[in-house]
Amino acid sequence: MPDAVPAPEHYRRAITVLSLGQLVNWACLYFAFSSFVLPMQHALGWSKAMLMGAFTLGLTVWGVATLPIGAAIDRGHGRAVLAGGAALGGAGFLLWSQVSTPAMFYLTWCVLGVAMAMTLYEPAFAVVTRRFPTHFSDGITTLTLVGGFASTLSFPAAAWLVQALGWRMALGVIGIVLLGVIAPLHAFALRGGTELVRAPGRSANHGQPATVASGDATMAAALRTAAFWLLVATFAGYSFAAAALWAHVVPALASKGLSETSALAVLIWIGPTQVASRFLFKLFGRGLAPRRLGYLVFGMQAVAFAAFAFAGGEAGLIVFAMLFGAASGLAAIVRGNLLPEYFGRAYIGRIGGAMSSLALYARAAAPIGAAALLTWPMSYDGLMGVLAALSVLTLLTYAGARKPSFVQ
Repeated sequence: MPDAVPAPEHYRRAITVLSLGQLVNWACLYFAFSSFVLPMQHALGWSKAMLMGAFTLGLTVWGVATLPIGAAIDRGHGRAVLAGGAALGGAGFLLWSQVSTPAMFYLTWCVLGVAMAMTLYEPAFAVVTRRFPTHFSDGITTLTLVGGFASTLSFPAAAWLVQALGWRMALGVIGIVLLGVIAPLHAFALRGGTELVRAPGRSANHGQPATVASGDATMAAALRTAAFWLLVATFAGYSFAAAALWAHVVPALASKGLSETSALAVLIWIGPTQVASRFLFKLFGRGLAPRRLGYLVFGMQAVAFAAFAFAGGEAGLIVFAMLFGAASGLAAIVRGNLLPEYFGRAYIGRIGGAMSSLALYARAAAPIGAAALLTWPMSYDGLMGVLAALSVLTLLTYAGARKPSFVQ
């Protein structure tokens, strides 16, 4: 049902600009990396493993930084976090454009890892949740809907920049866009308005979890619930399976006998289906509880991997791509809406940051973990079967995660 309370005057401005920010930040900070691997290899002679190691380091730093950044948002510094993160990302790209040694490259990705933690989905979700308590669900859906076009934007834009300007100048242009356009826009979009700010509270009954007066869970209280750890297991398992797929999907499709053209014909279905699922949810799914949507997401992911494992041709693999894309499109919406429902809004930055951090470690480990499985006498179909089983396990942990009784 539509929200009965009118949106604050600055809501539309904030959501419009933050959606643009998510589109550009994801396109630059996360997806653009692969477009620079081959140009850097040719120019610097570095190995692909060394280049990939820097990106893995960035993902790890992203995970480490999420908790303190979430705490800063809880203290009311969301505007500074999002604007500062875009500025830091711009500085990171400018530094990247000047790298000449592996050490400098790895340092650059430490900077960019912090920038990802300050800008990509989780902090934006937390800020929107805290600023717009009656409209955050629709706002999060809009952010993910627009952000879903990031890969579609990133690959052709980066390829055009590299071809037209060379890889160093292309990185410099991206840095200028983040530093000179997105950072000021974030600062503008979040001026005015108020953010929920609460100090830690203690329950009068010391035998009960510590909560704030509104009934929202503190970080300490959340950590003492089974729901928190079951959701951590759920999102970590989901992230591991998805990242393992992305790291190995091209050779996995080749193992099915698909040519490069046929493989692209399969993969091209993922992005549009991801966006379509978010669009359909925005139009028709607002009455669907986040918990019920989660069952659909994790169930679809399990079926998608099973479809890949058993597919005998391109048609079956397109079914996989559409299911995987739909699950990917809705997963961020589930996470963004479920956490406020389960733990309240007052400490959503810390709680969401901690949960996201652990999922990011799983994402960073996935490419190597999947490669280790393939060193056994296991085919790519076998790997997809393992990922399907892992997805079933995430569905079970999700089913066991019940909302804590002390949260209002």
